[in-house]
Amino acid sequence: MPQKFKLILVIPCFNEAKRLQDELFISFLTVHPSIKICFVNDGSLDCTLLVLLSLRRQFPSQVKIVNQTINKGKANTVRNGILTCYKEEQFEQIAFLDADLSTSLDECYTLSKLQNHRRLLVFGSRKNVSTNHIIRKKYRFVIGRIIARLISSQLQLNIYDTQCGCKIMDRSIVLALFEEEFMSRWLFDVEIFHRFKNLYNPAQVALHFKEVTLNSWEDTEDSRVPFSYALKLWLDLFRIGRRYKNHTSQNSVHETILPT
Repeated sequence: MPQKFKLILVIPCFNEAKRLQDELFISFLTVHPSIKICFVNDGSLDCTLLVLLSLRRQFPSQVKIVNQTINKGKANTVRNGILTCYKEEQFEQIAFLDADLSTSLDECYTLSKLQNHRRLLVFGSRKNVSTNHIIRKKYRFVIGRIIARLISSQLQLNIYDTQCGCKIMDRSIVLALFEEEFMSRWLFDVEIFHRFKNLYNPAQVALHFKEVTLNSWEDTEDSRVPFSYALKLWLDLFRIGRRYKNHTSQNSVHETILPT
């Protein structure tokens, strides 16, 4: 009988050979045998796949590799990893996390403990408060806050940070959030929230998700989001808002989720 995991972490990888911190993954998997990591190699041109194969040799039951021979972008890569795990693995929760571990493996695991049968989506927030350690380049922070306000207004939800790369969800909502392809290569997080919102009556939505301020998050030098995307981002956001504007909210999440 296949092993059932408490949590699966899906990590998209594109040319990550120099950034993947092997020792952190090794120590984390050693301490948490009920957690599996699914690395999705997004057509990397370096030796990322070799690094991943080495990790799998050390943890054959806890490391899964989905190898895409061509680059498909983060949205499709995360989606492919999550849907593959949904079809092939037994698990209670699934999350996606950036390969650079700007949000650490341990913090993602801590956030996963806050997800339950009622609170089906938990996600990190890079809100800077006196008790945490958040390092972001100033220009990214300023642009990020402008975008975040527009996204929050579009969603009509009180969310500080939709774009933090750490989100944990219950298995029961995987198909509702990921079965349909995403419109945007980089703003797919916004689409996830639109889809999640459409599972509930407006008054109920906030009861079923939780945004958690991270203890630590640090910008990396080698961002995978091209600077040129800033010009297209506004168009993507407009198209997303138009697409989901007329979606009808459902009375209950159980009416929209396929059985697992």
